[in-house]
Amino acid sequence: MDSTPEQLEAIWNDLLSRQVKLVRKAFNVLDTSSQRTVLLHLQRMVSESGWQPEQRTSAKAALKALENQLIQDK
Repeated sequence: MDSTPEQLEAIWNDLLSRQVKLVRKAFNVLDTSSQRTVLLHLQRMVSESGWQPEQRTSAKAALKALENQLIQDK
């Protein structure tokens, strides 16, 4: 993810938007390494303490949208 802070913020806003199309679009513009990094971070947001409930809910929604996409892509 070699982007400006504004671009990174926009990507994360889309990833955590709870809107399947936005989540997938943001994820698909990333390179494979960045996609792995995002997935790991989302999984940490869901499983680790210290995240706000709304953040956790958004991360769960993103993982669900991406899980469904990854299954469809296979």
